[in-house]
Amino acid sequence: MTGMADNDITHLQVALGPRSYPIHIGSNLLDRADQLLADQLSGRQAVILSDSHTGPLYAARLTEKLAPITRRLDHLEIAAGEASKSMASYADLMDRLLGLGVDRQLVLIALGGGVVGDLTGFAAASLLRGVDFVQIPTSLLAQVDSSVGGKTGINMTAGKNLVGAFWQPRAVLADLSLLASLPERELRAGYAETVKYGLLGDADFFSWAEAHGAECLALDPAVLGRAVYQACRMKAEIVGTDETESDRRMLLNLGHSFGHALEAEAGYDGRLLHGEAVSLGMVMAFDFSVRLGLCEAQSASRVRQHLARMGLPVSAADLPAGLRQTSGLADRLTRHMAKDKKVRNGRLRLVLVRAIGAAFVAEDISGDQLSAFLADWVEG
Repeated sequence: MTGMADNDITHLQVALGPRSYPIHIGSNLLDRADQLLADQLSGRQAVILSDSHTGPLYAARLTEKLAPITRRLDHLEIAAGEASKSMASYADLMDRLLGLGVDRQLVLIALGGGVVGDLTGFAAASLLRGVDFVQIPTSLLAQVDSSVGGKTGINMTAGKNLVGAFWQPRAVLADLSLLASLPERELRAGYAETVKYGLLGDADFFSWAEAHGAECLALDPAVLGRAVYQACRMKAEIVGTDETESDRRMLLNLGHSFGHALEAEAGYDGRLLHGEAVSLGMVMAFDFSVRLGLCEAQSASRVRQHLARMGLPVSAADLPAGLRQTSGLADRLTRHMAKDKKVRNGRLRLVLVRAIGAAFVAEDISGDQLSAFLADWVEG
Protein backbone atom coordinates (compact mmCIF):
# COMPACT_ATOMS: atom_id res chain seq x y z
CA MET A 1 0.00 0.00 0.00
CA THR A 2 1.38 3.37 -0.99
CA GLY A 3 0.14 6.93 -0.58
CA MET A 4 0.96 10.21 -2.30
CA ALA A 5 -0.51 13.67 -2.81
CA ASP A 6 -1.36 15.15 -6.20
CA ASN A 7 -2.31 18.79 -5.74
CA ASP A 8 -5.43 18.52 -3.58
CA ILE A 9 -5.99 14.78 -4.13
CA THR A 10 -4.45 12.03 -2.03
CA HIS A 11 -3.90 8.70 -3.75
CA LEU A 12 -3.58 5.33 -2.03
CA GLN A 13 -3.01 1.93 -3.58
CA VAL A 14 -4.53 -1.32 -2.34
CA ALA A 15 -1.74 -3.76 -3.18
CA LEU A 16 -3.26 -7.02 -4.41
CA GLY A 17 -1.03 -7.89 -7.34
CA PRO A 18 -2.95 -7.88 -10.63
CA ARG A 19 -6.12 -6.84 -8.74
CA SER A 20 -4.53 -3.78 -7.14
CA TYR A 21 -6.51 -0.56 -7.37
CA PRO A 22 -6.29 3.11 -6.43
CA ILE A 23 -8.20 5.06 -3.79
CA HIS A 24 -8.56 8.76 -4.63
CA ILE A 25 -9.40 11.07 -1.69
CA GLY A 26 -10.23 14.77 -2.06
CA SER A 27 -12.93 17.37 -2.60
CA ASN A 28 -14.96 17.94 -5.78
CA LEU A 29 -13.68 14.71 -7.30
CA LEU A 30 -17.01 14.05 -8.99
CA ASP A 31 -16.19 16.88 -11.38
CA ARG A 32 -12.94 15.11 -12.26
CA ALA A 33 -14.38 11.62 -12.48
CA ASP A 34 -13.70 11.42 -16.21
CA GLN A 35 -9.97 11.91 -15.55
CA LEU A 36 -9.71 9.80 -12.42
CA LEU A 37 -11.67 6.86 -13.85
CA ALA A 38 -10.47 7.01 -17.44
CA ASP A 39 -8.36 3.86 -17.08
CA GLN A 40 -11.36 1.87 -15.85
CA LEU A 41 -14.14 3.27 -18.09
CA SER A 42 -12.81 4.54 -21.42
CA GLY A 43 -14.67 2.98 -24.33
CA ARG A 44 -16.66 0.57 -22.17
CA GLN A 45 -20.34 0.16 -21.38
CA ALA A 46 -21.12 1.33 -17.85
CA VAL A 47 -24.12 1.51 -15.54
CA ILE A 48 -24.41 3.92 -12.63
CA LEU A 49 -26.27 2.38 -9.68
CA SER A 50 -27.61 4.81 -7.08
CA ASP A 51 -30.42 4.90 -4.56
CA SER A 52 -33.42 7.20 -4.34
CA HIS A 53 -31.41 9.68 -2.27
CA THR A 54 -28.09 9.79 -4.11
CA GLY A 55 -29.50 9.51 -7.62
CA PRO A 56 -31.35 12.85 -7.65
CA LEU A 57 -28.35 14.56 -6.05
CA TYR A 58 -25.45 13.26 -8.12
CA ALA A 59 -26.39 10.97 -11.01
CA ALA A 60 -26.89 13.70 -13.63
CA ARG A 61 -23.63 15.39 -12.66
CA LEU A 62 -21.72 12.12 -12.89
CA THR A 63 -23.40 11.18 -16.15
CA GLU A 64 -22.34 14.47 -17.70
CA LYS A 65 -18.72 13.71 -16.86
CA LEU A 66 -18.64 10.04 -17.79
CA ALA A 67 -20.85 9.83 -20.87
CA PRO A 68 -18.16 11.26 -23.19
CA ILE A 69 -15.59 8.60 -22.23
CA THR A 70 -17.89 5.54 -22.14
CA ARG A 71 -19.32 3.57 -25.05
CA ARG A 72 -22.75 3.56 -23.40
CA LEU A 73 -23.83 4.82 -20.00
CA ASP A 74 -27.08 3.95 -18.20
CA HIS A 75 -28.42 4.75 -14.75
CA LEU A 76 -30.44 2.46 -12.48
CA GLU A 77 -31.88 3.35 -9.09
CA ILE A 78 -32.82 1.30 -6.02
CA ALA A 79 -34.79 2.29 -2.94
CA ALA A 80 -32.73 3.95 -0.21
CA GLY A 81 -32.18 2.02 3.01
CA GLU A 82 -30.79 -1.23 4.39
CA ALA A 83 -33.88 -3.10 3.20
CA SER A 84 -32.50 -2.90 -0.35
CA LYS A 85 -29.70 -5.28 0.63
CA SER A 86 -32.10 -8.18 0.12
CA MET A 87 -32.43 -11.15 -2.19
CA ALA A 88 -35.51 -9.56 -3.77
CA SER A 89 -33.67 -6.31 -4.56
CA TYR A 90 -30.68 -8.24 -5.85
CA ALA A 91 -32.83 -10.35 -8.18
CA ASP A 92 -34.67 -7.28 -9.47
CA LEU A 93 -31.40 -5.48 -10.10
CA MET A 94 -29.94 -8.42 -12.01
CA ASP A 95 -33.02 -8.59 -14.24
CA ARG A 96 -32.77 -4.88 -14.98
CA LEU A 97 -29.05 -5.11 -15.75
CA LEU A 98 -29.53 -8.05 -18.10
CA GLY A 99 -32.33 -6.14 -19.78
CA LEU A 100 -29.76 -3.56 -20.90
CA GLY A 101 -28.00 -6.08 -23.12
CA VAL A 102 -24.75 -6.10 -21.15
CA ASP A 103 -21.64 -8.19 -21.73
CA ARG A 104 -18.59 -9.02 -19.63
CA GLN A 105 -16.89 -5.74 -20.52
CA LEU A 106 -19.51 -3.93 -18.47
CA VAL A 107 -18.42 -1.72 -15.57
CA LEU A 108 -20.84 -1.06 -12.72
CA ILE A 109 -20.49 2.24 -10.83
CA ALA A 110 -21.70 2.28 -7.22
CA LEU A 111 -22.82 5.85 -6.45
CA GLY A 112 -24.05 5.81 -2.88
CA GLY A 113 -23.41 4.63 0.65
CA GLY A 114 -22.70 1.19 1.99
CA VAL A 115 -25.97 -0.35 0.86
CA VAL A 116 -25.46 0.72 -2.74
CA GLY A 117 -21.82 -0.32 -2.66
CA ASP A 118 -22.46 -3.75 -1.15
CA LEU A 119 -25.33 -4.54 -3.50
CA THR A 120 -23.49 -3.26 -6.58
CA GLY A 121 -20.38 -5.19 -5.65
CA PHE A 122 -22.31 -8.44 -5.22
CA ALA A 123 -24.07 -7.85 -8.53
CA ALA A 124 -20.68 -7.28 -10.18
CA ALA A 125 -19.25 -10.45 -8.63
CA SER A 126 -22.08 -12.61 -9.92
CA LEU A 127 -23.34 -10.98 -13.13
CA LEU A 128 -22.09 -13.01 -16.11
CA ARG A 129 -19.76 -14.69 -13.58
CA GLY A 130 -18.01 -11.44 -12.81
CA VAL A 131 -17.72 -7.91 -14.21
CA ASP A 132 -15.73 -4.88 -13.07
CA PHE A 133 -17.07 -2.20 -10.77
CA VAL A 134 -15.90 1.03 -9.19
CA GLN A 135 -16.93 2.65 -5.93
CA ILE A 136 -17.97 6.29 -5.55
CA PRO A 137 -18.99 6.31 -1.87
CA THR A 138 -21.23 9.19 -0.81
CA SER A 139 -21.39 8.54 2.96
CA LEU A 140 -18.64 8.82 5.56
CA LEU A 141 -19.16 5.21 6.57
CA ALA A 142 -18.68 4.02 3.00
CA GLN A 143 -15.66 6.25 2.40
CA VAL A 144 -13.77 5.03 5.44
CA ASP A 145 -14.80 1.40 5.38
CA SER A 146 -17.24 -0.43 3.12
CA SER A 147 -16.01 0.90 -0.24
CA VAL A 148 -12.50 -0.49 0.34
CA GLY A 149 -11.60 -4.15 0.56
CA GLY A 150 -14.01 -5.97 -1.73
CA LYS A 151 -16.53 -7.27 0.78
CA THR A 152 -19.88 -7.42 -1.00
CA GLY A 153 -23.17 -8.95 -0.04
CA ILE A 154 -26.79 -8.84 0.99
CA ASN A 155 -28.70 -9.53 4.20
CA MET A 156 -30.85 -12.54 4.91
CA THR A 157 -33.47 -13.14 7.56
CA ALA A 158 -30.86 -15.11 9.52
CA GLY A 159 -28.40 -12.21 9.63
CA LYS A 160 -26.41 -9.45 7.98
CA ASN A 161 -24.18 -9.99 4.93
CA LEU A 162 -24.59 -13.76 5.04
CA VAL A 163 -24.73 -14.03 1.23
CA GLY A 164 -21.98 -12.33 -0.74
CA ALA A 165 -18.52 -12.53 -2.22
CA PHE A 166 -15.06 -11.02 -2.00
CA TRP A 167 -14.89 -8.94 -5.18
CA GLN A 168 -12.49 -6.03 -5.35
CA PRO A 169 -13.43 -2.77 -7.09
CA ARG A 170 -11.20 -1.42 -9.83
CA ALA A 171 -11.04 2.03 -8.19
CA VAL A 172 -12.47 4.01 -5.27
CA LEU A 173 -13.24 7.71 -5.60
CA ALA A 174 -13.87 9.29 -2.18
CA ASP A 175 -15.21 12.80 -2.77
CA LEU A 176 -15.23 14.54 0.61
CA SER A 177 -17.48 17.35 -0.63
CA LEU A 178 -20.35 14.88 -1.11
CA LEU A 179 -20.58 14.44 2.66
CA ALA A 180 -22.10 17.91 3.03
CA SER A 181 -25.45 16.51 1.94
CA LEU A 182 -25.56 13.88 4.68
CA PRO A 183 -27.95 14.17 7.63
CA GLU A 184 -26.14 14.64 10.94
CA ARG A 185 -27.19 11.21 12.12
CA GLU A 186 -25.57 9.56 9.07
CA LEU A 187 -22.35 11.49 9.68
CA ARG A 188 -22.22 10.33 13.29
CA ALA A 189 -22.83 6.74 12.21
CA GLY A 190 -19.94 6.98 9.77
CA TYR A 191 -17.74 8.45 12.46
CA ALA A 192 -18.14 5.25 14.51
CA GLU A 193 -16.51 3.26 11.70
CA THR A 194 -13.79 5.91 11.43
CA VAL A 195 -12.77 5.83 15.07
CA LYS A 196 -12.85 2.03 14.96
CA TYR A 197 -9.45 2.05 13.26
CA GLY A 198 -7.88 3.75 16.25
CA LEU A 199 -9.50 1.33 18.66
CA LEU A 200 -8.39 -1.78 16.82
CA GLY A 201 -4.82 -0.89 15.94
CA ASP A 202 -3.68 2.73 16.40
CA ALA A 203 -4.01 4.27 19.87
CA ASP A 204 -2.50 7.53 18.64
CA PHE A 205 -5.25 7.86 16.03
CA PHE A 206 -7.87 7.38 18.74
CA SER A 207 -6.22 10.10 20.83
CA TRP A 208 -6.26 12.36 17.78
CA ALA A 209 -9.95 11.56 17.26
CA GLU A 210 -10.71 12.44 20.88
CA ALA A 211 -9.22 15.88 20.20
CA HIS A 212 -10.65 16.44 16.73
CA GLY A 213 -13.85 14.36 16.46
CA ALA A 214 -16.13 17.38 16.68
CA GLU A 215 -14.23 19.08 13.85
CA CYS A 216 -14.57 15.93 11.76
CA LEU A 217 -18.35 15.94 12.22
CA ALA A 218 -18.37 19.65 11.37
CA LEU A 219 -16.75 18.66 8.04
CA ASP A 220 -13.59 20.67 8.60
CA PRO A 221 -11.77 19.85 5.32
CA ALA A 222 -8.31 19.24 6.78
CA VAL A 223 -9.56 17.18 9.71
CA LEU A 224 -12.01 15.19 7.61
CA GLY A 225 -9.38 14.51 4.97
CA ARG A 226 -6.95 13.20 7.56
CA ALA A 227 -9.60 10.97 9.13
CA VAL A 228 -10.66 9.42 5.82
CA TYR A 229 -7.05 9.01 4.71
CA GLN A 230 -6.00 7.33 7.95
CA ALA A 231 -8.93 4.91 7.90
CA CYS A 232 -8.38 4.03 4.23
CA ARG A 233 -4.63 3.70 4.74
CA MET A 234 -5.09 1.23 7.59
CA LYS A 235 -7.75 -0.77 5.79
CA ALA A 236 -5.75 -0.91 2.55
CA GLU A 237 -2.72 -2.19 4.43
CA ILE A 238 -4.73 -4.87 6.25
CA VAL A 239 -6.59 -5.99 3.12
CA GLY A 240 -3.28 -6.20 1.24
CA THR A 241 -2.05 -8.78 3.74
CA ASP A 242 -5.31 -10.70 4.31
CA GLU A 243 -7.79 -10.24 1.49
CA THR A 244 -10.31 -12.92 2.44
CA GLU A 245 -10.45 -12.43 6.19
CA SER A 246 -8.64 -15.57 7.21
CA ASP A 247 -6.58 -13.88 9.90
CA ARG A 248 -5.68 -10.22 10.50
CA ARG A 249 -8.59 -8.73 8.55
CA MET A 250 -10.98 -10.08 11.15
CA LEU A 251 -9.79 -7.24 13.41
CA LEU A 252 -11.79 -4.87 11.19
CA ASN A 253 -14.88 -6.50 12.69
CA LEU A 254 -14.33 -4.91 16.09
CA GLY A 255 -17.83 -4.35 17.49
CA HIS A 256 -19.51 -5.93 14.50
CA SER A 257 -20.58 -9.28 15.97
CA PHE A 258 -22.52 -7.48 18.69
CA GLY A 259 -23.63 -4.77 16.27
CA HIS A 260 -24.84 -7.16 13.60
CA ALA A 261 -26.93 -9.00 16.21
CA LEU A 262 -28.59 -5.72 17.17
CA GLU A 263 -29.24 -4.88 13.51
CA ALA A 264 -30.77 -8.29 12.90
CA GLU A 265 -33.01 -7.83 15.93
CA ALA A 266 -34.11 -4.47 14.53
CA GLY A 267 -34.96 -6.10 11.21
CA TYR A 268 -32.82 -3.63 9.20
CA ASP A 269 -35.73 -1.21 9.32
CA GLY A 270 -33.77 2.01 9.85
CA ARG A 271 -34.36 2.33 13.58
CA LEU A 272 -30.70 1.45 14.15
CA LEU A 273 -28.12 2.50 11.56
CA HIS A 274 -25.13 0.27 10.93
CA GLY A 275 -22.68 2.76 12.41
CA GLU A 276 -24.87 3.18 15.48
CA ALA A 277 -24.90 -0.59 15.95
CA VAL A 278 -21.10 -0.63 15.55
CA SER A 279 -20.78 2.08 18.20
CA LEU A 280 -22.80 -0.03 20.63
CA GLY A 281 -20.87 -3.12 19.59
CA MET A 282 -17.46 -1.55 20.18
CA VAL A 283 -18.44 -0.46 23.68
CA MET A 284 -19.78 -3.95 24.30
CA ALA A 285 -16.53 -5.49 23.05
CA PHE A 286 -14.53 -3.33 25.46
CA ASP A 287 -16.90 -4.04 28.35
CA PHE A 288 -16.85 -7.79 27.66
CA SER A 289 -13.05 -7.66 27.51
CA VAL A 290 -13.02 -5.93 30.91
CA ARG A 291 -15.36 -8.59 32.28
CA LEU A 292 -13.02 -11.32 31.09
CA GLY A 293 -10.03 -9.63 32.71
CA LEU A 294 -8.41 -8.78 29.37
CA CYS A 295 -8.62 -5.00 29.45
CA GLU A 296 -8.59 -2.21 32.03
CA ALA A 297 -11.90 -0.58 32.85
CA GLN A 298 -10.39 2.85 32.24
CA SER A 299 -9.95 2.06 28.54
CA ALA A 300 -13.59 1.01 28.19
CA SER A 301 -14.65 4.19 29.97
CA ARG A 302 -12.62 6.34 27.56
CA VAL A 303 -14.25 4.69 24.55
CA ARG A 304 -17.74 5.05 25.98
CA GLN A 305 -17.24 8.69 26.89
CA HIS A 306 -15.84 9.66 23.50
CA LEU A 307 -18.56 7.95 21.48
CA ALA A 308 -21.24 9.45 23.71
CA ARG A 309 -19.75 12.93 23.21
CA MET A 310 -20.01 12.36 19.47
CA GLY A 311 -23.74 11.68 19.86
CA LEU A 312 -23.52 7.93 19.34
CA PRO A 313 -25.37 5.23 21.31
CA VAL A 314 -23.25 3.48 23.95
CA SER A 315 -25.67 1.43 26.11
CA ALA A 316 -28.89 -0.56 25.99
CA ALA A 317 -30.69 2.55 27.24
CA ASP A 318 -29.82 4.20 23.90
CA LEU A 319 -31.59 1.55 21.86
CA PRO A 320 -34.84 2.48 20.11
CA ALA A 321 -37.71 1.97 22.53
CA GLY A 322 -39.22 -0.85 20.51
CA LEU A 323 -36.00 -2.85 20.88
CA ARG A 324 -34.88 -2.26 24.45
CA GLN A 325 -38.27 -2.96 25.99
CA THR A 326 -38.83 -6.38 24.46
CA SER A 327 -38.60 -9.45 26.68
CA GLY A 328 -36.06 -12.13 25.83
CA LEU A 329 -33.77 -9.66 24.03
CA ALA A 330 -30.56 -11.10 25.49
CA ASP A 331 -31.48 -14.62 24.40
CA ARG A 332 -32.30 -13.46 20.90
CA LEU A 333 -29.03 -11.53 20.63
CA THR A 334 -27.18 -14.68 21.70
CA ARG A 335 -28.91 -16.65 18.95
CA HIS A 336 -28.12 -13.97 16.36
CA MET A 337 -24.45 -14.06 17.34
CA ALA A 338 -24.39 -17.85 16.99
CA LYS A 339 -25.04 -17.30 13.27
CA ASP A 340 -22.17 -14.80 12.88
CA LYS A 341 -19.80 -15.36 9.94
CA LYS A 342 -16.86 -15.61 12.34
CA VAL A 343 -18.26 -18.78 13.93
CA ARG A 344 -15.95 -21.64 12.99
CA ASN A 345 -16.81 -25.30 13.56
CA GLY A 346 -19.59 -24.23 15.88
CA ARG A 347 -17.29 -22.08 18.02
CA LEU A 348 -17.86 -18.35 18.30
CA ARG A 349 -14.87 -16.07 17.82
CA LEU A 350 -15.03 -12.44 18.84
CA VAL A 351 -12.78 -9.45 18.25
CA LEU A 352 -11.87 -8.35 21.76
CA VAL A 353 -9.25 -5.95 23.12
CA ARG A 354 -6.34 -5.81 25.54
CA ALA A 355 -6.20 -2.02 25.36
CA ILE A 356 -7.12 0.83 23.04
CA GLY A 357 -5.30 0.06 19.80
CA ALA A 358 -4.73 -3.59 20.71
CA ALA A 359 -7.54 -5.73 19.33
CA PHE A 360 -7.26 -9.49 18.84
CA VAL A 361 -9.45 -12.43 17.82
CA ALA A 362 -10.57 -14.42 20.84
CA GLU A 363 -11.14 -18.09 20.06
CA ASP A 364 -13.78 -20.36 21.53
CA ILE A 365 -15.75 -17.83 23.55
CA SER A 366 -17.80 -19.47 26.28
CA GLY A 367 -21.47 -19.37 25.43
CA ASP A 368 -22.35 -19.10 29.12
CA GLN A 369 -20.05 -16.10 29.59
CA LEU A 370 -21.50 -14.35 26.56
CA SER A 371 -25.10 -15.05 27.54
CA ALA A 372 -24.52 -13.74 31.05
CA PHE A 373 -22.84 -10.61 29.71
CA LEU A 374 -25.69 -9.90 27.28
CA ALA A 375 -28.29 -10.43 30.00
CA ASP A 376 -26.53 -7.90 32.23
CA TRP A 377 -26.04 -5.49 29.31
CA VAL A 378 -29.74 -5.53 28.44
CA GLU A 379 -30.67 -4.83 32.04
CA GLY A 380 -28.22 -1.88 32.01
